[in-house]
Amino acid sequence: MARRWLITGCSSGLGWALARAAAAAGDRVLATARRPETLAELRDHFPETVETCALDVRDPAACAAAVRLAEQRFGGVDVLVNNAGYGVLGAVEELTDEEVEAQLQTLLLGPWRMTRLVLPLMRAQRSGHLLMVSSTAGRMGMVGLGAYCAAKFALEGMTETLALETAGSGVRITLLEAGGYATHYGASLVDAATRLPEYRSAVDQMGGLIRGEVPSDFKLSLPEEFAEAVLALVRDAAEPPLRFPLGAGAWEMITGAAERDRAARTELAERLGVALPTG
Repeated sequence: MARRWLITGCSSGLGWALARAAAAAGDRVLATARRPETLAELRDHFPETVETCALDVRDPAACAAAVRLAEQRFGGVDVLVNNAGYGVLGAVEELTDEEVEAQLQTLLLGPWRMTRLVLPLMRAQRSGHLLMVSSTAGRMGMVGLGAYCAAKFALEGMTETLALETAGSGVRITLLEAGGYATHYGASLVDAATRLPEYRSAVDQMGGLIRGEVPSDFKLSLPEEFAEAVLALVRDAAEPPLRFPLGAGAWEMITGAAERDRAARTELAERLGVALPTG
């Protein structure tokens, strides 16, 4: 049976690839973007299965309108993918309240709002899959990405809580913890208005990595691989994992961060001469 998708942030990259793959698989897709003209090719290629609309997830009225459109055209939503996002590049000391708030509006409050709007539909039909596009930055800090990491950490906390609250409802919940993908994400990276010389070297190095200056021995994953993995997860996983690291370096970065924490804890215990709890 064809599934009904609502995907945010489909103008390019992961959202575009996923919308295209779902439509190619015969599912119905409401693909959204702040600039809906970027979706014309997708809609024209799949005129029978793809609907498009303008959606800025920071706008409550636009979010409600998108969900209403999915109900009108498809009769409901089976899969919500909260994918829309961008990053602001700047050290914690450099970022203004407004820059931090903008990140939280897009990366946390937007997905929270969309989830709140779609969840009653899924609970009523006792089925559905909520997918939050997170990142390895939702598990570890990264230089120059303090606001981005804060938003993704918060998204992970909200999603884990949601999974506990909806247990037994028939609604599946998954965090897609994305690693390195060959997308145009770097083009949307916004530099903080304030630039302090104390942080320039480290922050600019991170900016270069995000904008494509990756080491020659690091192979980025393709958006099409992301789409294939997500389709398989939605189609085949009756009990999907809460966290699903995917993409180049994702698993290695997450496990590496955990191992560094373990090593630091062991070193501290040895230096203090105490036995720390193991639980």
